[in-house]
Amino acid sequence: MNNEYIDQLNDIGSLLSTEKNLDVLMEKILITAKKLTNCDAGTFYLVDEDEQSLQFTVVQTDSLNIKMGGTAEQIHWPNLKLYNEDGTKNRTNISVNSVLNDELINVVDVYKDTKYNFEGAKSFDEVTFYRTTSMLVVPMKDHENDIIGVLQLINKKDDDDNFVAFEKADEKLITSLSSQAAISITSSRLVVGLEALLNAFIKSIATAIGEKSKYTEGHINRVAELSLMIAEAINEDKDGIYKDKNFSSDELKQLDVAAWMHDIGKITTPEYVVDKSKKLETIYDRINTVKVKFELIKKEKEISLLKKILVEKDENIIAELKSQYELELKELDDDFEFINASNTGGEFMSDDKIKRIEQIASKVLKVGDKEENLLDENEVYNLSIRKGTLTNEERDIINNHAKISFEMLDSLPFPKKLRDVPAMAGGHHEKISGKGYPFGLKGDEISFESRILAVADIFEALTASDRPYKEPNSLNQSIKILSFMIKDEELDGDLVKFFVDKGLHLEYAEDNLMPEQIDEVTIKF
Repeated sequence: MNNEYIDQLNDIGSLLSTEKNLDVLMEKILITAKKLTNCDAGTFYLVDEDEQSLQFTVVQTDSLNIKMGGTAEQIHWPNLKLYNEDGTKNRTNISVNSVLNDELINVVDVYKDTKYNFEGAKSFDEVTFYRTTSMLVVPMKDHENDIIGVLQLINKKDDDDNFVAFEKADEKLITSLSSQAAISITSSRLVVGLEALLNAFIKSIATAIGEKSKYTEGHINRVAELSLMIAEAINEDKDGIYKDKNFSSDELKQLDVAAWMHDIGKITTPEYVVDKSKKLETIYDRINTVKVKFELIKKEKEISLLKKILVEKDENIIAELKSQYELELKELDDDFEFINASNTGGEFMSDDKIKRIEQIASKVLKVGDKEENLLDENEVYNLSIRKGTLTNEERDIINNHAKISFEMLDSLPFPKKLRDVPAMAGGHHEKISGKGYPFGLKGDEISFESRILAVADIFEALTASDRPYKEPNSLNQSIKILSFMIKDEELDGDLVKFFVDKGLHLEYAEDNLMPEQIDEVTIKF
């Protein structure tokens, strides 16, 4: 093997080690093998996953202008079976024999060879008027010495383009190339396999969170959809505010992973907090307990009335007692209706409403020989939540998911192209003003990707119709709220404006909002 060939193999090794696309890689391997041996045709086979057959991956015949597989048209030829139906080895094909016997095969002339079956080659020749002559078949072995494929080269050419036999030097060259190629293919497959594993892991985490909270699973899916929608629109922006901004395929993948993982911290959040639809809800909605207490007071009053009627002879006084009883029952019913309405968390709780809750709570309930307030301290505290259904402590638990998301993701050994996933995912609740969480980042300290996630996260939450604790906003209401959040320096104003100007809100709405939510957007930026 001369120095020129050695230099070529070194160059090829470098080339193969940098190629990421498996189809392109296999095409390069075959083209290189043909070039090194100066042959007219070749076929690249891969052993399939169940190791029962050889799969055509690249086929080329220069003199017939045939190019299939790799980056060319797809090959539809059937696989070559390694074993017959009865389990015996298939000896009818030379490439199959190369795999089964783990041997390099060099044939001078297929029409004169009696050792192997060349019916396939001869049938091809008859149809195409080709003349298959010499053939070199080399099994490809990976680092564990397992055969992963076969290089089959056909019709070596001399200086006058006559078909001649492959030489010993060709055997050494292709054996060396096949070794390098096998390593490259194995590495490429490993990368693809690891990426598939990572994607499956990400989806399984979303599914696990979904088992705790179905709406959170849907939220994660939709935030990922929205985030990529925004990023891809930015890539298409040729003359707008983001004309100089472009996401590479790796950066889009990183954003996608961050979107899928942005709420991973919620896997540690108690279900009753994640899905708390009513103020009194814990493991169950305690409004039922409160209702029982109201009924107990009503029963006490009924018993008290009946006792008084039994001893009272004056009909006027009895009528007055009954009238008073009816008024007290109506007051209790009104109080319960107010408590029940307050439990939904739908309206802002004013000071007057909170004062009424405290007054209702002070009513006395007798349980046996004991007396206690109608509402206990914790029930008053929860019912007095001014906005929404969460107490300050529960909101802190919810907010903590962003920090936990960052910590969980930061502990994972992400590859270089995904190294910013933890910061992106963990920063989706940061605010431009610096008043967000978990780290209080301000302005440009917040990554552009985290800002995209923030817009996607909030818009999805505003328009979602599957939340147990709120009604969905219309499109116009949602955009109006986003505009307020811009004024309060919570969201990136340019990003929100771009989102609306490009009609991304409408594109998303068509697939994810109910028809009655899609109204005219009157907000101007």
